[in-house]
Amino acid sequence: MTVKYSGAKKLRQLTNYSSFEQLNGIHPWMDAVQEGFVAYRVRELRTGKVAYFNFVLAKEMGLISPDHPHQLNEDLEQKLIETFSLQIINEYDELSNRRIDPETIRPHKYMATRYLQLQHANRQGKTSGDGRGIWNGTVYHRGTTWDVSSRGTGVTCLAPGAVEAQRPLKTGDTAFGYGCGLAEIDELLGASILAEVMHLQGINTERVLCIIDLGKGYGIGIRAGQNLIRPAHLFLYLKQENYAQLKAATDYLIERQVSNKRWNIQSRGTSRFEELLNYVSKSFAEFTAQLDIDYIFAWLDWDGDNVLADAGIIDYGSVRQFGLRHDKYRYDDVERFSTNLNEQKQKARLIVQVFAQMVDYLKTKKKKPLRHFAHHPAIETFNREFERKRSERLLYRMGFNENQRVNILANPRLFEKFDKEFSYFERAKVSGSTEKVADGINHPALYNMRFIMKDYPRFLHDNEQPFEKRFMREDLFSKKILSGFAKTRDARMGEKQRRHIENFQKLYKELLVEAAGKQKPEAILRGICERAEKLNTEKRITGNALIEMVEEIITEKKKGLAMDQIQKIIDRLVFEHNGFPEVQSGRFYRDRVSTPAVKMDLYAKLLSLVEENKESI
Repeated sequence: MTVKYSGAKKLRQLTNYSSFEQLNGIHPWMDAVQEGFVAYRVRELRTGKVAYFNFVLAKEMGLISPDHPHQLNEDLEQKLIETFSLQIINEYDELSNRRIDPETIRPHKYMATRYLQLQHANRQGKTSGDGRGIWNGTVYHRGTTWDVSSRGTGVTCLAPGAVEAQRPLKTGDTAFGYGCGLAEIDELLGASILAEVMHLQGINTERVLCIIDLGKGYGIGIRAGQNLIRPAHLFLYLKQENYAQLKAATDYLIERQVSNKRWNIQSRGTSRFEELLNYVSKSFAEFTAQLDIDYIFAWLDWDGDNVLADAGIIDYGSVRQFGLRHDKYRYDDVERFSTNLNEQKQKARLIVQVFAQMVDYLKTKKKKPLRHFAHHPAIETFNREFERKRSERLLYRMGFNENQRVNILANPRLFEKFDKEFSYFERAKVSGSTEKVADGINHPALYNMRFIMKDYPRFLHDNEQPFEKRFMREDLFSKKILSGFAKTRDARMGEKQRRHIENFQKLYKELLVEAAGKQKPEAILRGICERAEKLNTEKRITGNALIEMVEEIITEKKKGLAMDQIQKIIDRLVFEHNGFPEVQSGRFYRDRVSTPAVKMDLYAKLLSLVEENKESI
């Protein structure tokens, strides 16, 4: 439904939309790193519909007014189409003398950035980078600069398919893998949901600002973040031993992080590179610890392609949120299998190791072998910070607040004992071996530890016996934590399982005593229950759930589901994850007290898919 405005209110809305005019293709990277991109002329498609617009993010960025209704109107939709419904005029278009209306061509060229990618045969980044995307520019608001980029805007010369073909490709040509230059609408809708859910869980991530539906299953996805530079944007110049461009790119990264008040680097000269390395080591340690404890699969590797330079998620094509610790799952990317959950730590550490190599090169102008930095102080910092952040994140997931976590970790030996018991259950697998799944391989987890984190404090709280006598029967405990993947023989409980269940409960209660400090442990149980229930909600959207939910939305869209309903459904799914403890979601989430009205039969179906897939990959 289109919302109309009249008089002064309409004028005010139109004035606010002028902020989008900042996004004209001009980006500071183009001046800072002159070899870091390929410039393309861009034409307006002047077609498409807005399938999703992130009002909360747009308000944070200052693109719309803080009091803008959480609903599209004709003027806003027109501005979004004008700003983002674009396609590059690529090498194929130029060589074939494609006839293009000159009135549709934007005055400024837009950049496709160069960065390192393992899937390219050239391991120095000379052929790789944004294969189907361009950078729209930056938005500056209240002291913060935001990057905005689009994907699905046409195939560039940096696409793997174009490199394989060894000739320019026509946008839409599917003859070569990763070479059509378009983005599928289901991929974009999935990213819009999962990215915002990650943000509301306190995970550093890109966010989806807008989706333009171009029809025929394709669209343009617009991502935003305070810094969308990846380690790969720097690493290609390290591999090429191009000192001037590496220094320019690194200076750019530091300047953006400092100006956005993300890093406090005050040193000059080469000393500032050491400070950068310290921030990188700590941020990657914390990020990887979050992924590990939260069962989030993000394909990390040494090239630093699928991750932000300040440690965060970018590119949701292979990102999954698991229901259990499925740490044997590997994504099948045709030519190779991905890393798994257990390997993310070593891959993140390797990225830090490459950063250490890079910083040394920036200081000495001599590139040493990567193995030389295997025991660099930055690696020791990473290892130490990972263990600390992993401990804190596990206790956070269990429902302990910051003070309680400090109390517990003051007794590290107790936590280590509990962690050992927790890991025994968490890492156990069903009988059998690795099996094929829809997009890879997996060996499913045997136990659902998210359930016990949520349910066990409630059991202790509701039990009326003296605290020291509150124990769950071993058979009940075992029955509760068995996952839906367990086979008949997995359900048999032997003496070994009984002993682990007894130890788990004993140590859990000792953690409560430590957490309570001078209070009685019973006094803190209510708060722990409330936090644990939110943090281990059964409305958690797993990767399989997300795929099936988006398929359902697309099916209903083909039957006539209105675009505004897609918007409302995404908003409501996202809003279910608002209010996680200790997450600063921002005033525009706090201000929004009501959830949008949606087509309830469809929404109920989507929630049933969440329930059905709550333990899956």
